[in-house]
Amino acid sequence: MGRRSIIYIDGFNFYYGAVRGTTDKWLNIQRLCERLRQDDDIQTIKYFTAIVSGPTQANQLVYLRALATCPKVHIVLGKFKNKNLTCRVASCTYSGPRRYVAAEEKRTDVSIAVHLVDDAYQDAADRFVVISGDSDLVPALNFTKLRFPKKQLIVYVPTRNAARGAAVELRSAADKNRTFPLALLPRCQFPVTLPDGHGGTITKPSAW
Repeated sequence: MGRRSIIYIDGFNFYYGAVRGTTDKWLNIQRLCERLRQDDDIQTIKYFTAIVSGPTQANQLVYLRALATCPKVHIVLGKFKNKNLTCRVASCTYSGPRRYVAAEEKRTDVSIAVHLVDDAYQDAADRFVVISGDSDLVPALNFTKLRFPKKQLIVYVPTRNAARGAAVELRSAADKNRTFPLALLPRCQFPVTLPDGHGGTITKPSAW
């Protein structure tokens, strides 16, 4: 058996970096992580996300139900907060209002940081694997390395864009870093229909 590991997935960063625009959204996160870290003794997989609003919410809720059937996946929910923004692009030709409201995800980086430090303190694993390209996680990784030097930190940056995937600070804060292997995505999909564990079934959204 390999070293004990815990995997932390920054859900929205992973989605926008690796999954958006593909047909691989119906992703079995546990199978993915088991293939990604084949030699690890995975203790748990923490998937950090927030419930979106609008027409895509129904699909997301179906997906979260599917993820809940994975015994090692623990879903950690944050939230969105509306933020008032003003378009300041001088060349914009849009004649409508220049002010608009955008939904901003809150708490994910803080939640990952808190879980990471607490898990290290509790000696819940020997190896901590972070799947994200968010540089806001750098202080958490640095603190964990400082306080728990025997723990190993590994970062996988999810990206389809070389510039976006540079994540120099985040990669430098880890003991090891990799670009997330996108080839795993189509190999780790749920079946179109799967049992929900309560006598019912969960079906892949038709738009996916």
